[in-house]
Amino acid sequence: MKVGVHKIAMASPDDVSALEKLIDRGTVKPEDIVAVIGKTEGNGGANDFTRGYATLAFRLMLSRKLGITLADIIARIAFVWSGGTEGVLSPHATVFTRTDETASGLERRLVLGIAETRNLLPEEVGTMVHVRLVADAVRQALKQAGVTDPADVHYVQVKGPLLTGAAISDADARGASVVTRDPNGSKVFARGAMGLGVGLALGEIEEEALSDGAIGRKLDLYSCVASTSAGGELKACEVLLFANAPGSASDYRIGHAVLKDVIDAAGVRAALDNAGLPAGSDGEARIAAVFAKAEASPTGRVRGWRNTMLSDADINYERHARAALGAVIASVTGDPAIFVSGGTEHQCAPGEAPIAAIIRC
Repeated sequence: MKVGVHKIAMASPDDVSALEKLIDRGTVKPEDIVAVIGKTEGNGGANDFTRGYATLAFRLMLSRKLGITLADIIARIAFVWSGGTEGVLSPHATVFTRTDETASGLERRLVLGIAETRNLLPEEVGTMVHVRLVADAVRQALKQAGVTDPADVHYVQVKGPLLTGAAISDADARGASVVTRDPNGSKVFARGAMGLGVGLALGEIEEEALSDGAIGRKLDLYSCVASTSAGGELKACEVLLFANAPGSASDYRIGHAVLKDVIDAAGVRAALDNAGLPAGSDGEARIAAVFAKAEASPTGRVRGWRNTMLSDADINYERHARAALGAVIASVTGDPAIFVSGGTEHQCAPGEAPIAAIIRC
């Protein structure tokens, strides 16, 4: 397997011009594209329509370039968008290509496995059904990537559905119960179920410890490599699993670390070091992409100092956290085009957050 990584700027949620130029120049072959992960300038909430807008724009352009139907594009390319580019965060997309090329030797380099669950019913969102569906998809992605040791996995991005008003009404019409009637509040349960699904598949969590009541509540159950997001634009969960494995012909490696809080610059450097870019090296140009989750401290304090992230009635805490962490990461990498997503339910211990970095070898 050979995985390519191409980060592009976006002037608006529907701006596909940078990718189109890469395709026209022959830098990227559209038939090799398997996934896109990006940031849009929406609010990141249940009513953030920039994510679906961006997906549609990319799908339409790639459908035209490949000469295939929109349905074919939907089946062959995974799209994961996180809304909210607060502070210095820059709207962008990271485009991943994948071919069958292999290399000899034991050196571990980047591999990528992709899988998708079936569509979830509204009453399944944020439940053990959700957990198990994601776990099964992670196992499929592991197999596709050729990874046999979960310790080689450094980042599992999952994007799945939350509960929209329409989904709640659908459940009501069938007499089915949902985990919450609050669309924005459903993100906690959706993200949490997906995080637990990753941990279950990778052996970080025992299934006996799980139940519907644990989701979004028993936060001492978690995965250290899961990064989950929920949006109203999806009905199924898309799983993108990134690891290092021998036989990969990729020009990249991935590493990860745990951020202790939103100002943990040392954690950012630890992720780069884990990928193979040690602290103090002059290697900013080798950083291909950084993916992180941001969370407000559950105590309302950072390093002993009080903040208003959780008590601000005007700005959601996720937006505060994304802005703060984005600035910290950019100060280390010199690049504000960073994927920072809010909400870390069952993604590292409470108050902590995962971070992964892809570097050029």
